[in-house]
Amino acid sequence: MKLKNRIAIVTGAGRGIGYAIAEKLAQEGAVVVVSDISEESAKRAVEQIKEQGYQAVPFVGDSADYVIVGKMFHDVIKRFSKIDIIVNNAGINRDGMLHKMDLKQWSDVISVDLTGVFYCTQQAAKVMREAGYGRIINISSASMNGNIGQANYAAAKAGVIGLTKTAAKELAKKGVTANAICPGFIETEMTKSIPEKAWDIMVSKIPMGFVGKPAEVANLAAFLASDEASYITGEVINVGGGFKL
Repeated sequence: MKLKNRIAIVTGAGRGIGYAIAEKLAQEGAVVVVSDISEESAKRAVEQIKEQGYQAVPFVGDSADYVIVGKMFHDVIKRFSKIDIIVNNAGINRDGMLHKMDLKQWSDVISVDLTGVFYCTQQAAKVMREAGYGRIINISSASMNGNIGQANYAAAKAGVIGLTKTAAKELAKKGVTANAICPGFIETEMTKSIPEKAWDIMVSKIPMGFVGKPAEVANLAAFLASDEASYITGEVINVGGGFKL
């Protein structure tokens, strides 16, 4: 259990990739704070992890709210005295062609997918600098290279890369690493809802020929969170079977 005695926060962990990451970190020995905007999803995820015999606690709140993020870090420190790992996974999409995208579609995605990651990364940096140890893992996307109908999402996910690389450079001498994971086409509740024709087109672009599972991303996150990855920082790692937009 390479994460034994570690305290981890995973945002957007109520389902999908976030849940898979929370579950994997818990299986590796970490106490996981399952953070999600949905109380029902957060509690269900915690119950599922506990049923396996691992440790998890819920936190309900919006990672795009600066005050809520501050409260989350305060509460976790008060309860566990430290935070070793933060996985910034929470995200939304509000797709639309560039010439039709309204300001709300733009601002909502930037708020959650980029500004929220900044809030959590900033709070983590403060705690981890002082502790002299930490792992910051930010979930970006293959869409950071640009994708039709996703100007807002692509811009946010590209911004996450710049934020991650900056954090890596600023925190390297403090014993803190910061890395980004870019999932490709992963089978989640969100992707399962797309039309069959669109699904087939996406699969055709994957050199390995099949859609990835959330566990593929979770396995990498667990490695980057461990001491085995202590000399890896500022990296952007694709998890997509060779798929790149």
